[in-house]
Amino acid sequence: MRVALCQVAATADPAHNLALVRDGVTTAARAGARLVVLPEATMARFGTRLRDVAEPLDGPWASAVRETAAASGVTVVVGMFTPGSDGDRVRNTLLVTGPGCDTRYDKLHLFDAYGSRESDTVEPGGRTVVVDVDGVRVGLATCYDVRFPALFTALASAGAEVVALPASWGDGPGKAEQWDLLVRARALDATTVVVACDQAEPRAAGLEPVPGAANGIGRSCVVSPLGEVRDRLGAAPGVLLADLDVAEVRAVRARLPVLEHLRAVPAVARTTTDRPG
Repeated sequence: MRVALCQVAATADPAHNLALVRDGVTTAARAGARLVVLPEATMARFGTRLRDVAEPLDGPWASAVRETAAASGVTVVVGMFTPGSDGDRVRNTLLVTGPGCDTRYDKLHLFDAYGSRESDTVEPGGRTVVVDVDGVRVGLATCYDVRFPALFTALASAGAEVVALPASWGDGPGKAEQWDLLVRARALDATTVVVACDQAEPRAAGLEPVPGAANGIGRSCVVSPLGEVRDRLGAAPGVLLADLDVAEVRAVRARLPVLEHLRAVPAVARTTTDRPG
């Protein structure tokens, strides 16, 4: 299966960002891609008032993405914001739409770290999602989810051979190195291919970053089930194409059956001394 990672730099304007989606999907489809992955927060970048842009999945923005995917005959994974259940917060949603597939994944783990409080404006999701794309099982995760290995092993245990990981990764000391390490570690943990698509670094796209927001650093990449980076983009917008062979995933799992060996972790003993009797 050919996959395209469309690394874009979203703005605060959903209409402008929809044009980026259309251009990326059209370019990817012409290059033979069957799965097109765009970043988290493609609908509107972080630093935007999210309640003002959030729309339901039958709203105009998602409907336009759906029409673009249908016209190109590809499956699209793209980050948007949908209304939450409490009226005050939104959901950080991945829309997944294409031939025989139309669903959502709402980000499970919210970025309350490094001084950020995503949970102030975003409501967490409550389910994991694996979809079928041309017979390949694709799991879904979003940005901060990459710091939680159990999600990736759960997706793999549910049949995922590939995990699509849209992101809008925050910049800062050591953050690029953490991104590189984490995407590789999660691929190896779960013996899956990870296709990680981040927002482009704003200045590399001719934009000013939003102070204090997770703007993206680029570095979108494709990682093998043994944690090897097969290809990577730089900081600027671009499209990365990769041909995935799920037979490799199955071969790796036959040699390294960590999913079969996975056990529930027992409770930690409170004593450091075991006494007979």
